[in-house]
Amino acid sequence: MEQGYAVAVAQARAGDPVAFRQLVERHSRGVFRLAFRITGNEQDAEDVVQDTFLKLHRNLDKFEDRSALGTWLFRIATNCALDLIRSRRRHQQGREPDDPEGLAAVDRLTSESPAPDRLVLSAEFRERVQVALGRLSEAERAAFVLRHFEGQGIEMIAATLGLRQGAAKNTVFRAVAKLRGELEGYAAASE
Repeated sequence: MEQGYAVAVAQARAGDPVAFRQLVERHSRGVFRLAFRITGNEQDAEDVVQDTFLKLHRNLDKFEDRSALGTWLFRIATNCALDLIRSRRRHQQGREPDDPEGLAAVDRLTSESPAPDRLVLSAEFRERVQVALGRLSEAERAAFVLRHFEGQGIEMIAATLGLRQGAAKNTVFRAVAKLRGELEGYAAASE
């Protein structure tokens, strides 16, 4: 952990609101990105970010310096996102979300403008990926997002999801296999 960052963590633990705000600013975009990719919904992702940092604030004194704060935050965010999905599934079955694929938020997250001839294919592919991700189990979706969107290793995924490394590896493998199966028809049709 870099010196200034370690100091900010220590100061936030001691109750310094400015230091805590620095931690939030440093990690909020990554937590939102992770939450959005797991939930597939911008509003849900914002709720997860808020819950994540609220839990961080309440439990910062329990953080152990053996791991990185970012790793701990990703675990909190993943658990919050999965809890939210389960809760919404129980309480709102049958309701259609306003933006089921979350395309509006994904469009705002992109930073480069693709060539005009790629826009249609890109939007359609993004929609198919979101639908396919939605068909994965919560654990598969979280493992896939952590591995392929966030670039986390199997050891980190296992720690985040509370799995053994072999189980984490199998979960990522199953998710990739299911997504490949879902998207194979699209790849062949778009050529």
